[in-house]
Amino acid sequence: MAISDTARKNHDELFPDRVPTLAATDPELVEVFDNFAFDEVLAHSRLDTRTRLMVQLAALIACGAPAEYRVMLGAALTAGVTPVEAKEIVYQAVPYVGMGRVFDFVHATNDVLTDRGIELPLPGQSNTAPGTRADKGRAVQEQIAGADRVQAMYENAGEDELHFQQFLSANCFGDYLARSGIDIVTRELITFALLVSLGGADPQARGHVAANLNVGNTRQQLLDVITVLVPFIGYPRSLNALGAVNGITRS
Repeated sequence: MAISDTARKNHDELFPDRVPTLAATDPELVEVFDNFAFDEVLAHSRLDTRTRLMVQLAALIACGAPAEYRVMLGAALTAGVTPVEAKEIVYQAVPYVGMGRVFDFVHATNDVLTDRGIELPLPGQSNTAPGTRADKGRAVQEQIAGADRVQAMYENAGEDELHFQQFLSANCFGDYLARSGIDIVTRELITFALLVSLGGADPQARGHVAANLNVGNTRQQLLDVITVLVPFIGYPRSLNALGAVNGITRS
């Protein structure tokens, strides 16, 4: 099997002058993967290149794949993803997959950016302060999840667990989702990519299908996200993601 002209063209646009390191040792695998990921998959997704690479970067973080992440981050920067956007994807991953997994990706991102001559730290994107993070975070949370749903979460929380809801508002949404650098609509696609790629978060994935619809994303966009993630996260998680989308959009 040879690499198709379409796959080669799409690959070369992202990785100019780069020969896959596995091409010499595993040519059949490279041919199968490139034909699928850079030809067949792209024919079934309408995502623009920048958005596609942003959700794929998020997926690789959630999967815990730093080596592939480094390669794809280079491609994303080549395709026009900005250094600020790259950093914001990494930061946004923290409340969803945890610093234990994200730590290595912070350093990987710094290495790639530094190698490209980009001076760190980048301009700050925070929009909250200790005294405002809870209120601003809850406002963003309500924008994404719906005010009635957020209110119900608070009302249904027992006294000994109320702090988890407060954490969500102030930390998850106030410290991270309220930041500048990436708009809320794109952030919700990134959150969906993080959750479905992480695995074991099916209720949260369904919740963020609904949240994506709340902020203006469509069923087709969510299907497009799943489509471009298949080569990187595999079929079990992709099909679970499809089930989450169908469970909300077909109910």
